[in-house]
Amino acid sequence: MSSTPDIVYYTLFPWDMPYSSVSLSLAGELKKTSRVFYVNHPYTFKDVLTRAGEPLTRKRAAAMLSGTTFYEEIPGHPEMTGVQPPAVMPINWLNEGKTFNSLYEWNRKRVLGSIRELLSKYRLENFIYLNCYNPYYAGVLPKGYGQLLNIYQCIDDMQEETYTARHGARLERQVIQSADMVLTTSRGLLDKCRAINPDSHPLFNAANTAIFETAQSQFYPKPQELMGLQGKLIGFTGNLDPHRIDYQLLKKVALHHSDKHLILVGPVNSDEPQRIGLDQLPNVHFTGGRHITELPAYLQYFDVVLIPFRLNKLTASIYPLKINEYLAAGKPVVSTPFSEDIRDFREAIYLADDQETFLTAIDRAIADDNKSRIAQRQEKARNNTWEERARQFWQLVDSKLAVS
Repeated sequence: MSSTPDIVYYTLFPWDMPYSSVSLSLAGELKKTSRVFYVNHPYTFKDVLTRAGEPLTRKRAAAMLSGTTFYEEIPGHPEMTGVQPPAVMPINWLNEGKTFNSLYEWNRKRVLGSIRELLSKYRLENFIYLNCYNPYYAGVLPKGYGQLLNIYQCIDDMQEETYTARHGARLERQVIQSADMVLTTSRGLLDKCRAINPDSHPLFNAANTAIFETAQSQFYPKPQELMGLQGKLIGFTGNLDPHRIDYQLLKKVALHHSDKHLILVGPVNSDEPQRIGLDQLPNVHFTGGRHITELPAYLQYFDVVLIPFRLNKLTASIYPLKINEYLAAGKPVVSTPFSEDIRDFREAIYLADDQETFLTAIDRAIADDNKSRIAQRQEKARNNTWEERARQFWQLVDSKLAVS
């Protein structure tokens, strides 16, 4: 389109989270042609207290507690405006009923009031309201706010996670029904959303390939955690959560490949590694969360990388961000066959149908690593960039507006 509308991007994934997200990655591309206002999910009052020691929480606390909106610059994205709504009541633990509904409406008015303030402050009219996986409080904007379209972006199956299933699954269904358009990051989610709203379309995950290609094109000093490690390095980057990661498989990898080191780069949000003793194995190393720009330095030294996802209803709906990040870095990938979307990468990766094959595929992947294979992987990733996804986004928006 000749003049692209502004975008108010309300997301469940704050820009300061410790791993890459769909919303920040796509917003980083959309900002090249539009003003983008990145609206974080609100803290609860409990969050403000429990996270009081964090520098950003301290900066935001006074505004959030007083009921005002906090505006901030997003590091690395100076053209984008970060927006932190006021704090809300913690209510997810409540059962649905009068108390929940009353507090939910109070929270909703607080968040919608913050968005209304944003629209007035920056004189936003005829903008796109894009919501990434956040059906809470402002799933779609009511009429009269000035939005051209309410677009909902579905990136996971809310029914399959205990926390989000409690209220989020029900609320998300309402948002999908009400949205002018729904975008999904996988084929499994597309089928689910089209059954609710026929105006649903695929917008798959991608990668900031230029960042990850530097794992091949430039030299990085070895990260501290890798210093002194002898033998091949098996790597994983991403959120170590309780629902997707098969920790028993990772333990088998570490035991089977005792001559190698397993490096897990990302925040640990599960107690299973401790419960099964994965963290006690001498060749397993947890680095904690790392910024996306730090990941190429780790990937440069990994001999093979893993996507050790469980096979369940949640993962069946996933097109993982990391597959294109890994391939852009030129790394050999071993993955479980968790979804239809990952199976599309069969020619570029090592897809293991069972755990025994997964274990043996690691050595095959390490051995089959050469310039030709690296080039093939990077070419595959270049077909899945955020630049391409932004082009597809505007194509869908233009088509919708043309018939509206």
